[in-house]
Amino acid sequence: MWYQLGRWILKNRLWMLLLVLASTGVMTFFASKVQLSYEFAKAIPVNHPKYKEYVAFKQQFGEDGNLLVMGFENKSIFEASFFNDFVQLQKNIRQVPGVEDVLSISSMVELVKDSASEKLKAVPVFADMILSQSAIDSAIVKMEQLPFFKNLLYNPQTNVYTIGVRINKEVLNSKKRNAVVAGINQLAEAFEAKHKIDIHLSGLPLVRTVMSTRIADEMKLFLLGSVLLSAVILLLFFRSFSAMWLSMAVVVMGVIWSLATMVLFGYKITLLNALIPPLIVVIGIPNCIYFLNKFHTEYKATGDKQRSLINMVGRMGVVTLFCNIAAAIGFAVFALTDSAVLKEFGIVAGINIMVLFVISFLFIPVVLSYLPAPKPRHVRYLENERLNKTLLRIENWVFDHPKYIYSATIIVIVFSVLGIMRLKSVGYIVDDLPKKDVLYTDLKFFEKHFGGVMPLEIVVDTKRKQGVTRQLQNLVRIDSLVQYLQQRPEMGKPLAVTEGLKFAKQAYYDGDTLNYALPNEFDLAFLAPYLQTKGDTSAKATNLGKLVSSFMDSSKQRARISVSMADVGSDSLPKILKAIQTRTDELFDTARYNVQLTGTSVTFLEGSRFIINGLKESIIWAFVLIALCMLYLFRSFRILVCSLIPNIVPLALTAGIMGWAGVPLKPSTVLVFSVALGIAIDVTIRFLINYKQELPANSNQVVPTVQQTIRHTGISIIYTSLVLVAGFVIFCFSDFGGTQALGWLTSLTLLVAMVTNLILLPVLLLTTSGYKRQKKQENG
Repeated sequence: MWYQLGRWILKNRLWMLLLVLASTGVMTFFASKVQLSYEFAKAIPVNHPKYKEYVAFKQQFGEDGNLLVMGFENKSIFEASFFNDFVQLQKNIRQVPGVEDVLSISSMVELVKDSASEKLKAVPVFADMILSQSAIDSAIVKMEQLPFFKNLLYNPQTNVYTIGVRINKEVLNSKKRNAVVAGINQLAEAFEAKHKIDIHLSGLPLVRTVMSTRIADEMKLFLLGSVLLSAVILLLFFRSFSAMWLSMAVVVMGVIWSLATMVLFGYKITLLNALIPPLIVVIGIPNCIYFLNKFHTEYKATGDKQRSLINMVGRMGVVTLFCNIAAAIGFAVFALTDSAVLKEFGIVAGINIMVLFVISFLFIPVVLSYLPAPKPRHVRYLENERLNKTLLRIENWVFDHPKYIYSATIIVIVFSVLGIMRLKSVGYIVDDLPKKDVLYTDLKFFEKHFGGVMPLEIVVDTKRKQGVTRQLQNLVRIDSLVQYLQQRPEMGKPLAVTEGLKFAKQAYYDGDTLNYALPNEFDLAFLAPYLQTKGDTSAKATNLGKLVSSFMDSSKQRARISVSMADVGSDSLPKILKAIQTRTDELFDTARYNVQLTGTSVTFLEGSRFIINGLKESIIWAFVLIALCMLYLFRSFRILVCSLIPNIVPLALTAGIMGWAGVPLKPSTVLVFSVALGIAIDVTIRFLINYKQELPANSNQVVPTVQQTIRHTGISIIYTSLVLVAGFVIFCFSDFGGTQALGWLTSLTLLVAMVTNLILLPVLLLTTSGYKRQKKQENG
């Protein structure tokens, strides 16, 4: 069948060429419309309980991750020249389009009791004007008497001060946020330069903006790098510009189709699927090497170009098809998970690996038929003395030292198992950033001085209207939980309606700091008229009015406790959340109250768990589906076992090295295993199909067939593996730790897989065939 296909393709070569070029032209149009994603990737499905809780929270109370924070340390902040510039900085930030609000010590207010109107009026601590030194000094006295703002807008122990910038939700989830963050950053840099201080920026808006920008830049860089590196390697291997350009044309078309597929499916570029275009280049090159190597081998043997092309398609068509099916399975299994981000990656990668096969199968033989016949220098690599000597040594090891090979394999497995036992699963929100990156160091600055910037939200549902304020005991319970959170070292200062009530009580008692405490029933009776905000637009304009509306729903049935925390990682976060949940269960009877822990920190944890579990399942699916393909292809359980063992060993070794090296299991590292399995199994298929094809020619004798297979496939396997390793090594230059891990871990796996498939696989074939060799005999 494959030989007939070869003849048919060459007979209709012009139409095949036009078909490939025309369809790629159409896909180029769609590829030009690909967009970068500016939203948080949906790691958990929309029907997951935690995701539903988070959506309900945002609908009730608004966004929890739209605050960008700026901070600096300065003992001289209250010097008139510096402070007035500081105030002007905030005014300038407020003018940036997309900024909704700016909070800092200069916008602090004190609540003043107006007995005549029975209202609490918000009076600025620092007047909105250029202040003299004496005016600033007077305001400092007032500021220090307002506990509400301590450790929220400033840390008095370390002289660190913050500016909170709230960004519009729609802007935050669009391309416009880049301009907003850039504008804020530009103002901060100008202020830094003028006053010779370091301003630190953090918060989810900044993290998301910086990471999405870097994703776009890295995708272009790695795509260009993988193309150039592949071109150089192909030129060195084949010593032919035509072979190089032919291969480049194949992978470039594959990249175009992959980008177009994203657009057609309505997907956007994320941190994960940004890897697909360079991966297409890396995976597409072996297709070209397989076809070109076989064409050159056949041409060298026959000297007939037409016959060589037909034999190339006939012999390599099935090999390349199943190699691509195996690789596609390694990626496509991600589509079986419920995680949207993994599903997108799996669908796009799986489809386009098969598209690569079709392009290679049609385009390469057609173009080669138009090109001149290979010259002697183009096939000289087939007689590479160094590689041939290496293959001869491999042959000697396989036939003379199988016991040593099995012993080495057992040692590797034991080493791997011991390493696997040391593996830990942990991930961080900014996990993929290097420890010296300014985004990471600035995050740690806020964790040190304010507990962190990652949002954690707690919603207390009293299950009755007015339940939050009608019963004082509910307020006491909420305050007890707030105090518990404040005592935890990984937490910042919590905000809740109780903090607003303390602020109001202090104002009612003429600003006495000793009265910054939760009102009792007696206090609440006198405070009640002052806390009425319904229908009072002036009250809503005050910070107290905003606080009340932000931390209770309109029916006063639900109360919100908001706290920023450190990026403690997926290992510590469950323990912290469990401790908080235990404390809430102690304070709130689960039969009468419903307490939910939500926010970005919780959804990150659930998303991380979901992705890791999904990836683990995908590895199992990949093994099962690839095993079924191998069973269908070779119709032999013996061959199936022989094919899987050389690929399990590299994966186990990689996992073991991760354990010994302290590399944790996280979404970016678990991804390696199913990807590497899908690619590494290509080498096995290449070897075994050649073995199957050679077996009848050697009267079904295993020994000469194994020898011939090592000699015939060894060079292309080594070349292909080196190209793949070189392609993945490019990812090691990423700014993201996960991408780096994908690079070096996959390269390691593929390198070991090359060795096991050239040495261990032949030994397994000989052993399972009942072959017992006492002394190697020469077979020519």
